[in-house]
Amino acid sequence: MKIDRIRLFTLRQPLRHSFETSSHRKSGIEHILVEVTDADGRTGWGEIASPSDPYFGAETTVTAWEIATRYLVPALLGATGDDPADLESTWSRVRGHEFAKAGFSGAVWDLYARTHGMALAAALGGTRDEVVAGVSLGIEPSIDELLAQVELQRAAGYPRVKLKIAPGWDVEPVRAVRAAHPDLDLHVDANGAYPDDDEAAAVFARLDREGLTMIEQPFGPRELVAHAELQARLDTDVCLDESVVALGDLRAMIRLGAGRILNIKVSRMGGLGVARAAHDIALDAGLPVWCGGMHEFGVGRAANVAVSSLPGFLLPSDVSGSDKYYESDIIEPPVTAQAGRVRVPTGPGLGHEVQVARIERDAARVYDSAASDVRDTALTLG
Repeated sequence: MKIDRIRLFTLRQPLRHSFETSSHRKSGIEHILVEVTDADGRTGWGEIASPSDPYFGAETTVTAWEIATRYLVPALLGATGDDPADLESTWSRVRGHEFAKAGFSGAVWDLYARTHGMALAAALGGTRDEVVAGVSLGIEPSIDELLAQVELQRAAGYPRVKLKIAPGWDVEPVRAVRAAHPDLDLHVDANGAYPDDDEAAAVFARLDREGLTMIEQPFGPRELVAHAELQARLDTDVCLDESVVALGDLRAMIRLGAGRILNIKVSRMGGLGVARAAHDIALDAGLPVWCGGMHEFGVGRAANVAVSSLPGFLLPSDVSGSDKYYESDIIEPPVTAQAGRVRVPTGPGLGHEVQVARIERDAARVYDSAASDVRDTALTLG
């Protein structure tokens, strides 16, 4: 494979239902799509799923665009390789900026799989023909509105529900959902919102009695010792997300006992190659993993489905149907879930057709390495 052309598209889509975490509320999503083309005219697609604001991590859509155009495009353009690892190595000197790297990684993996006429899941080493999907629910204005959302997703067949929590919105909403759904696979996600203090310890001790599958990322990203101490006090499994960016973070998590479950987010870890390596380390350590999401459009969502087919993904992943979040998607057919399960595509690459004409038409910003062309329009989503 020789990369001859790279295009970037910033695309914005409204969410069907606004979504609130411990840091902010959003009603729309802005991501960057990456298209790579080889010397034979074959294309591959990836998605830079960075948030618009620096609340989940340091990266934003703005920083990702800058890193992509200034460093990643020049590194990859003209590069040759026999497999995705060869092409992923072209940006190895760039430290951090995992979301930006992940979009390029997804594109070269899709190109590789299409070139060899194989599904992306097969190229990664996937073993499943379907994956179990869960849903993530944000903080709602009231407990009654949260319960209505849970009912809606259960009626759609999803077997696992994740609730976002934050100080002041934790024990009572969780208890209400558990009382209404005693058999539900239920877990909570704090996105690192709690300080490591006695008040937080009391909250987690109360949540520990609610039969949760896991408590995800209670403390800040660098608080591995605090997570280890909390895990030692709880029966409920602690899951890490933001704390594990590099493979060294994962090894530290395992050594310290800082959690018993890992959320593998392809974007957070810098791409499919690193995500697969993290899966292999976790599998060897007996650590169950699942695939977290960043409200991806269809390109990133299809890649998440593919990686979720690996054997160590033992828990429901954030690969719910596109229609949960968007009125329409940018791939055909869209990702769909039936009774909480998503079929793993068997067609080449992502196994979906990317709606290129729609992306070209609706993109707010476009970069084309062949023309050094940038189109920028002023659109904003709250």
